[in-house]
Amino acid sequence: MGKLEGKVAVITGATSGMGLATAKLFVDEGAYVFITGRRQEQLEAAVQEIGRNVTGVRGDVANLADLDRLYATVKSLQGHIDILYASAGIGEFASIGEITEQHFDSIVGVNMRGTLFTVQKALPLMKDGGSILLTGSIASIKGFPAFGVYNATKAAVRSFARTWLNDLKSRNIRVNVLSPGPVETGVFDQIPKDAKHYFVSLIPRGTIGQPREIATAALFLAANDSSFVNGIELFVDGGTAQI
Repeated sequence: MGKLEGKVAVITGATSGMGLATAKLFVDEGAYVFITGRRQEQLEAAVQEIGRNVTGVRGDVANLADLDRLYATVKSLQGHIDILYASAGIGEFASIGEITEQHFDSIVGVNMRGTLFTVQKALPLMKDGGSILLTGSIASIKGFPAFGVYNATKAAVRSFARTWLNDLKSRNIRVNVLSPGPVETGVFDQIPKDAKHYFVSLIPRGTIGQPREIATAALFLAANDSSFVNGIELFVDGGTAQI
């Protein structure tokens, strides 16, 4: 029997990379998974790759109507949520002095506003004793240059977890943050070559992380193995943020 046998999970931003790897692992461990993504073609490809026990719902977490549609689908098909993984996030470079209103609004809209309402709107469907995972980042404590808005949103995610575990303690819903270091994803491929080399150079083991390594950490936080783990920020980063 899998670690998530019979559980219902929702994973936002799960059409590629870490979110997709996590969705695949959760299904392998017995869960039924709802995934989201902004692009229909990518969403359909992810559903096909996962293969079973999955429903894809197109949507943007910064759009509250899209979140309402996601949870209406979950309620109709499964009726409840055991595990919520607010994984959707974006990042763009802009140094102080170059930050535009659009840059600020887009990153805060997804990483902070989107995370907040992803969780809040899920609560009526969350089962008592459930598990909420938030995607943080080592950027929340490292202060990477030209990444100020992104860094700040990930620090805010960490703060959300500390507050929400208190807000939800009467329901025994755990809230933890999973903070990756540099990971081999499509997003990482898009950053400038010199920036990519810089990030990899910070990893003590000398090699970049893989999406599966994030997924196995997410499985731990989602499953009963971590029943006494609440409010932590788990850095899955090869030691990058620890030195």
